[in-house]
Amino acid sequence: MGNTEKGAVKRPQTVLRYEKGRIRDAAHEPVKEFPLSLIVNGRELATLVASPHDIRYLVAGFLRLQGFVKNLDDFQMLSVCEDFGVANVIIKGDLPEKLKPAFTTGCGTGITFNLHEKLHPQEQGRIKAGTKFSPDDLYALMGQLSRQAGEYRKSGGIHSAAVGEGRAIILHSEDIGRHNTLDRIAGEALFKGLDLSGKVLLISGRVSTEMVTKAAMLGISLIVSRTSPTDLAVHRAEEAGITLIGYLRSSGFNVYTHPESLLLPVAGKAMRDVTAVILAGGNSTRMKSNKALLPFSGELFIERIYRQLSATFSDVILVTNTPEFYKFIPCRTVPDVFPGMGSLAGIHAGLSNSMTPYIFVVACDMPHLNGDLIKRLVDDIDGQDVVIPESDGGLEPLHAIYGKSCLPAMEDALVRGNRKIVDCVSRLKATVVTKELVSGIDPDFLSFRNINTPEEYFRFRKEMQEDTKVQDLQGEKEKAR
Repeated sequence: MGNTEKGAVKRPQTVLRYEKGRIRDAAHEPVKEFPLSLIVNGRELATLVASPHDIRYLVAGFLRLQGFVKNLDDFQMLSVCEDFGVANVIIKGDLPEKLKPAFTTGCGTGITFNLHEKLHPQEQGRIKAGTKFSPDDLYALMGQLSRQAGEYRKSGGIHSAAVGEGRAIILHSEDIGRHNTLDRIAGEALFKGLDLSGKVLLISGRVSTEMVTKAAMLGISLIVSRTSPTDLAVHRAEEAGITLIGYLRSSGFNVYTHPESLLLPVAGKAMRDVTAVILAGGNSTRMKSNKALLPFSGELFIERIYRQLSATFSDVILVTNTPEFYKFIPCRTVPDVFPGMGSLAGIHAGLSNSMTPYIFVVACDMPHLNGDLIKRLVDDIDGQDVVIPESDGGLEPLHAIYGKSCLPAMEDALVRGNRKIVDCVSRLKATVVTKELVSGIDPDFLSFRNINTPEEYFRFRKEMQEDTKVQDLQGEKEKAR
């Protein structure tokens, strides 16, 4: 297949790379491009240009989404010869005498046969009505797609797509052609007998009208991408009853059609009385790099924390003395009034600049916030100066509620050079949420886990990857029942 002889060792191609005004030798493994001649019922139908893996899924999905087959019983033969780049297929029934080819917006130029005429009103009813989707689940799914898209990071030219349910990826595909990724998913679902109605389709690239049409034929309820949809894609999604989301980033996403399918949090009055404050003013001396900018699950720590807080609180403040590092976070940034005085100064700055009577404070290296625990802290305010949780390690002042009434005591401590938060808390009216109560909500106390050294960071990432694998397996087992 291709130019590589069987048994030969694949070596990255030597290229020249320009960096910082100089040319140097470098190695890069280009993506594989595999032309496949598709012969159906003895008739050469098309040449598919794709990536050279799981060809039978691609062929089956392509024929399914062109409307030539509906299930596996429609195939009388499906034979792929990878050495010669030929797929020979015999299906029940005859192909139409005249096929009108249309070149799509897919990479390498895809082809369809009257695809845009196939979404009839009766097919639109296949979209599962009433399905609701959580934004947090969509972020979790996109994070998994990002982690699985290894070929794109290695070669820089592979598109990815996936189908998910809840927080579990059900099917995943990669190909040099964006349209091919969905054909592969359709074919694999056909082979495995999977019903994709009501599911989420995740796409790494642009959402075009043929992608939406194919998704509608599969019964997909929501399409989400990190980039943009075309205008025709928006129109097609609207008529098909599909929720279409684009530009999914840490700061939010655009909803182009059917927003009623999203489960959005409704903030109660108590939550509206609280501003979220992220402390990002530390020197990270042990990490030797900015902890807020560490990557995790397809986004940075600071992006993940901001996303979680902005979904709960109407206002978020970032306390930092280096605002230029965080221009991509769409919230207010404020500096310390008492620079160099640690986290107490950061809490003081957040309180001084908040427009609400209370703030919820969290450090920028604590990416595993628990919404139920935060709500419990807010519910316990009841006129207190401070609501602070407890773990096996003691009080957790960097995951706590502080009221404006704390400002005099904080300013007095800072002026005297005392930067210990717990000393301030001891002089104030405080409610402690005991570790027994916390463990009932967050059994492993992950909410308070922070990252201080490179060793802790890499151990943390490994643990989270293992947890994700366990969750994925559990999701697959539940679906198999």
